[in-house]
Amino acid sequence: MSQQTIKQQARRTAREMAEKRRREREERERRVIDLAERVMVAIGERDAAVAETEKRAGEALRELTEREGLSLGEAVEWCGETITVREATRLRRLASEPQAGDDGEQDSDRDGAQGGDDAALATAGSGGAGAGSSAG
Repeated sequence: MSQQTIKQQARRTAREMAEKRRREREERERRVIDLAERVMVAIGERDAAVAETEKRAGEALRELTEREGLSLGEAVEWCGETITVREATRLRRLASEPQAGDDGEQDSDRDGAQGGDDAALATAGSGGAGAGSSAG
């Protein structure tokens, strides 16, 4: 085999290996992107479910206080103190906020994104459903 043939074969092999590594990197990146999308979708679904259930809880608290005439503290007691008065206040506020799809959809979409962040921060800060309560 001539020196030139050896060099050509070595170049070809090096290019093939480089191409194989490039394809493997691209396949891995596609897998990583797919997994990251799955995480983000699941988190978005969770956040939407939490927002919906918190709104329902807030609506029920609003009915307890407005329709049934309970104070917020009494409503919290009736709920077995699973939430704090502070959390109940936040939930009632959520129930009165317009949701995406209501009148002013464009504004509520922008505000709703921020409101969702605020709600998540408030939940995290309060420890969730009554966590950290020193009542009693």
